Amino acid sequence: MTGTGSDRSPRARLRALRPESFGADPTGERLARIRRSPNFADGIFQNPEPARRGPSGSGVELAKIYFDKDGRSRRAPAGSIPVHPTTLADLARPPATGLRLTWMGHSGVLAEIDGHRVLFDPVWGERCSPFPFAGPKRLHPVPVPLAALGPVDVVVISHDHYDHLDLPTIKALATTDTLFAVPLGVGAHLERWGVPASRLRELDWNESTEVGELRLTATPARHFCGRGLRNRQMTLWASWVVTGPAHRIFHSGDTGYFSGFKDIGATHGPFDATMIQIGAYSEFWSDIHMTPAEGMRAHLDLQGGGSAGVMLPIHWGTFNLAPHPWAEPGEGTVEAAAGASQRVALPVPGQPFEPGAERLPETPWWRPVARIPASGWREPVLTEGHLPPTGATGDLNTGADAGHASDEPGKDGGLGAPEAARTP
Repeated sequence: MTGTGSDRSPRARLRALRPESFGADPTGERLARIRRSPNFADGIFQNPEPARRGPSGSGVELAKIYFDKDGRSRRAPAGSIPVHPTTLADLARPPATGLRLTWMGHSGVLAEIDGHRVLFDPVWGERCSPFPFAGPKRLHPVPVPLAALGPVDVVVISHDHYDHLDLPTIKALATTDTLFAVPLGVGAHLERWGVPASRLRELDWNESTEVGELRLTATPARHFCGRGLRNRQMTLWASWVVTGPAHRIFHSGDTGYFSGFKDIGATHGPFDATMIQIGAYSEFWSDIHMTPAEGMRAHLDLQGGGSAGVMLPIHWGTFNLAPHPWAEPGEGTVEAAAGASQRVALPVPGQPFEPGAERLPETPWWRPVARIPASGWREPVLTEGHLPPTGATGDLNTGADAGHASDEPGKDGGLGAPEAARTP
């Protein structure tokens, strides 16, 4: 399915002049399929539960948070973010347990599962922006060059926002033989950027595709979409389940908390590992991004309340996209994991780990390069009867100042606003 048509109306010709980074609107059979989707109504894709897509509350109050001097100082690390120095050498050895995850920063994860390689939401570009000269800039280098990463069986995209669907990365991957699994409508962007239709697997929620011995299923999420000046909500967003012969994993994409996590867990779980969005949250857009506590709640829902699987926190540390201190998502995850007695992996960018291994990376690596909160690093509060996660020690503290901002509207050409507060 190419989704292309012969429409050369003035509107179509105008679309052809827009920046390449904006992607393309669905047309033809792709658009017809979108309109037939049970998740499409009133001219747009709908969330599984009602969600406000834009900022709520007072714009003045939001601006005050962003321009608060103390808050601005906490929106970025105080030192250089560490990156794992031997990623390529480590990846050259096959995972002993058959499942290994490598967090590349933000929401990008390389999953080696049952002899296959799956790359989630790869962003190797310097900025998550439609323009190479403006917008939120990465805070640490990519752990490995994309060209050195080696063959990838399938690239999985959660939605079309710039911090998840990166033009230069996709164009580089388009020159390889990899397949692309994307939510319904997103294929229009990839085709414009050179990905052949034959290498696209474009899915609605609860649809699946097979890649080798893997089964990939697009599952619901509570978010929104859009790359151009007008956010038309014509491309779907999704979380993803990947099931192999021996392992199963979950990637949340971007999402607010919703009750559907329990349904996903009941149908596809429990999972050996979940990759859960825990950053870029705010009370101003609480419906479409999760806090660390909500992320842990989602992890528990996905596991059916059990504690066998490992949670990997994602969507934090690499870009400043929301009004909270840079280190707060990591701190909040440590606290939530301790309170729920769950195993959580805390790798530095590029550090591979195996969820089935006895020991996980659990050191709060961000503390040496973070600005210390006025109250200091505080001990996590444990739920009565619960123990700290496996391998944790007394120095796994928490308590970053809540409520500070972590990005600057107008910085780098005025495109530094959080994704919920701008048209991506």
